[in-house]
Amino acid sequence: MTVTDDHQTLQADWQRWHDEREETLREPHGWLALTALEWLDETPRAVADLPGTWRAPGDGSVEITAAAADAVEVDGERVDGTRVVHPVDGAPGVLVTVGERVVELARRTDSYALRVRDPQAATRLAFRGVPHFPVDPRWVVAGRFEPYAEPQRITVGAVVDGLSHFPTAVGTVTFALDGREHRLVALAGKGSGLTLHFHDATNGASTYGGGRILRTDDPAEDGSLVVDLNRTVNLPCAFTAFATCPLPPADNVLDVAVEAGEQLPAAG
Repeated sequence: MTVTDDHQTLQADWQRWHDEREETLREPHGWLALTALEWLDETPRAVADLPGTWRAPGDGSVEITAAAADAVEVDGERVDGTRVVHPVDGAPGVLVTVGERVVELARRTDSYALRVRDPQAATRLAFRGVPHFPVDPRWVVAGRFEPYAEPQRITVGAVVDGLSHFPTAVGTVTFALDGREHRLVALAGKGSGLTLHFHDATNGASTYGGGRILRTDDPAEDGSLVVDLNRTVNLPCAFTAFATCPLPPADNVLDVAVEAGEQLPAAG
């Protein structure tokens, strides 16, 4: 897609993208399936109506203790005794199955979280789509990427007090809205492209207060890229209280109301 695409083509392309986005949210063990978030420590304990006991002894691991009859499985093998796993900070958690539920064991800095993903979660079963602003060509603008000499590991806060996230900043993206230039720190995308995580003047009113995210394609060799703010999305924390989303980089604040992309789920 180019900035000059007509409105009909823009709408059709966006609709296909939006349908795929909602299908991802509807996945049986996706973000809408979360039913619990528990922080583990060195004390073995039962949590979230799960069988067995769970603990984080403080050595970089999580220990799961269960009987074979509990049907707790790691990597397809049933736990019968104690199984030790090693979540990686900032990475997707280790997944443990308990019947149709999936238990994610995640590390965030030096803390360890247990999250339950249940296909029968009320948030998933009641999901009827994500409210959004009307698609508008005004929000499709030309941008320019300026890479840093070297990627930089930066520190950002989280919606959970006391936690930090450490994304990789790879450069800046500059674009104009209504004749004014704006610049955002660009984070490394997942696999390809760039991630623009930002606050704007709609946050806390019509959009999620913790900011939103736009993922772009890879820039061209000359640094040019399309910034389509119609594809700005919520973080998981807009849908569930059981996520630990990062906050945007400190300088990523747009002093305009970006009335594009996804709105607060409660607004629908």
